[in-house]
Amino acid sequence: MDPFLLVLIVAGAASAFCWIASLITKDTSWVDRLWSIVPVVYVWIFAIAGIAGAESVESVARLLVMAVLVTAWGARLTFNFARKGGYTGVEDYRWAILRGRMSRGQFQLFNLFFIVLYQNALLVLITLPAYIAFQHPSPFTGWDAAFAVLFTAFLIGEFVADQQQWSFHKAKKAAGGALAPGFVTTGLFAHSRHPNYFFEQAQWWAFYAIGAVALVADGGSWLNWTIVGAALLTVLFIGSTIFTESITAAKYPEYAEYRRTTSMLVPLPRRRRRKSPETA
Repeated sequence: MDPFLLVLIVAGAASAFCWIASLITKDTSWVDRLWSIVPVVYVWIFAIAGIAGAESVESVARLLVMAVLVTAWGARLTFNFARKGGYTGVEDYRWAILRGRMSRGQFQLFNLFFIVLYQNALLVLITLPAYIAFQHPSPFTGWDAAFAVLFTAFLIGEFVADQQQWSFHKAKKAAGGALAPGFVTTGLFAHSRHPNYFFEQAQWWAFYAIGAVALVADGGSWLNWTIVGAALLTVLFIGSTIFTESITAAKYPEYAEYRRTTSMLVPLPRRRRRKSPETA
């Protein structure tokens, strides 16, 4: 069986599970609980298929590295999601807000087509550079190593950002739920309002690049159709970020100044604060 077909079958089963479970439990965060798991499964399907048909270890080294990288990504994300209570039945607060803004029928359509189908399709799309590597086996190169190191650096960056955010919220909870300004602004968050989001997206762009290396080694182009996965993930994160920030800004008046002085995603030097009339 073509591994891509097997991935589609698994994705279909995952989608059906998420939709049915959301109807039974009235909880729409089932895709969130599978988010860090199914991409690992998909990439290993491609890797195992590559190993089964390999003529040499050298020809599947790229696929194995891709599988290991995504496994590390999944382990980190699963750990972070678990410690925040994601597997204990806690629904993403944003879905509850959207549910309150829509009729029951509208929200169920949103649940089926966006939360379940679109996001599960996206989880397939971001892994397809591994399918390109499966289709175009060739020895591991310096370019592969460079992008693998880049992926690892982004993974470490996301781990650091998540840890800084976790530490802030622990301190906030210990302070009785109030810790000025109400959101984290130090560490990586002094240079990006969402450094964890930036590093998450960057990892999948590096993953795309590794798949592109396989195609280039076989006479193809750096640009190929699997770029749609990383591109759509970026679009999803930008839309999600804008929605999340609208909630935060309504809750914390200080967020407006933070948003003005700090880059949304790409870590950059913080812009100067406006002088108050007293200090001008």
